[in-house]
Amino acid sequence: MPRQLRAEQTRATIIAAAADLFDRHGYESTSLSDIVEHAQVTKGALYFHFAAKEDLAHAIMELQSRVSREVASELEGRGYSSLESLIRFTFGVARLSVEDPVPRAGLRLATGVVAMPPPLTHPFTEWRDLAARKLHGAVKESDVHPDIDVEAVAHALVSWFVGTRVVGRSLEPVARQPRRVAEMWHVMIRGLVPVTRRARYLSLASRLEREIRPA
Repeated sequence: MPRQLRAEQTRATIIAAAADLFDRHGYESTSLSDIVEHAQVTKGALYFHFAAKEDLAHAIMELQSRVSREVASELEGRGYSSLESLIRFTFGVARLSVEDPVPRAGLRLATGVVAMPPPLTHPFTEWRDLAARKLHGAVKESDVHPDIDVEAVAHALVSWFVGTRVVGRSLEPVARQPRRVAEMWHVMIRGLVPVTRRARYLSLASRLEREIRPA
């Protein structure tokens, strides 16, 4: 196996092991020795790629932000309304949280003590900016009431979305996340969307939840 490919695979293995431990036990309760043992690599291999535990956390948070941007990019150009695109984005991120420990750990790290180093942007800032853009579009498309405070709603939406996972981490399995996201949207749609358009978006939220729900 070429040396570069082997190094890339080792780095990915270390990241996956660290993400699993950070997600299950928390950043502060996980040591580099724990990660070495879980990844089944040598300390030398870990230090070759990451000088400190914080560097591993930054790599995981950056990956989480990258896959979130990929979800948003994949939705563009599909002809969805702004509001549908925003709803689909939140369920897309929820799916990632259910299926992959790396974005799940990235979300946990983003709510904790690890700061994003410049020039990286905090993922919650990216989500809030995306929500604001989509809500502005939804106002123009008459899918939400024209008198809403877009910035306030965008902030509230991200806070609620992140909060479902923060609270759920202690109370219920991650597989419950799509249900909580659907509940969030059922409340927000009733507050934001004119009566004549609510049924479409309520149905969408329920359908997206079913698509993620484990068999």
